[in-house]
Amino acid sequence: MEKLNGMSWSSVLVLCGLLPLIAQAGREMPKLSNKKLCADAECSHPILIARALQDYYPQDCRFIPLRQGQLVYVYAMLKDYGNLFWAGSVQGSYYGEHEARLGHFPSSVVEETHALMPAEVEVKTDKWDFYCY
Repeated sequence: MEKLNGMSWSSVLVLCGLLPLIAQAGREMPKLSNKKLCADAECSHPILIARALQDYYPQDCRFIPLRQGQLVYVYAMLKDYGNLFWAGSVQGSYYGEHEARLGHFPSSVVEETHALMPAEVEVKTDKWDFYCY
């Protein structure tokens, strides 16, 4: 493996905390829930807009990082374990040239700011809900 100032690239990735993220890329992760509540059967319409109460730094690729004050469009509320996690997207200059990031986050790190549609449709989750790229 090529060296950088006497260190291998894998050593650099470990020091930067990136090796676990790269190792997880492209695989199915454990389900956080078997069901989710959405506005429609495809979970394609946002249920609500929320604002991040604090910075959130996820531990694996199923989750999205949030910055305090950032707006989050919520598309689904995971149902099985007391509504602990929501699924949504964030946009903005924080992600540079990326249009949006999709993923899960704890519902406790956001507050609802605008209700958009009722979350009345129960949908089963599948492996693609928790797949890491």
